[in-house]
Amino acid sequence: MNIGLSFTATTTVNQNNTAKALGSGDMDVFATPAMVALMENAAMTAVAPHLEAGQTTVGTQITTSHIKASALGATISATATLTAVDGRSLTFAITAREGDKVIGEGTHTRFIVDRERFLAKLK
Repeated sequence: MNIGLSFTATTTVNQNNTAKALGSGDMDVFATPAMVALMENAAMTAVAPHLEAGQTTVGTQITTSHIKASALGATISATATLTAVDGRSLTFAITAREGDKVIGEGTHTRFIVDRERFLAKLK
């Protein structure tokens, strides 16, 4: 797995991903949980093609800020860039933007797991 792998995920702010809809606030603005999910999706997608058959990644830690509100209809992009690999642990720099304005940033850690073994532990 090479440092620098990157992916950008995009969404549009709509009634389903607002703070009001997700219960993280009471206004129709882009929800912090939705921003975090978009960031995690970008990280997962950045490395997915480089995993072995039967492997996936799971998020284990995220540290982020959400510093600017985004209204209904805004286009939000989240970019995750792989910055470190330590065995099965992957660390990403994550940034969310509305156009050219940063609305959130931080770091995210994911672990490579065997999908079947991981799910078997839940039974």
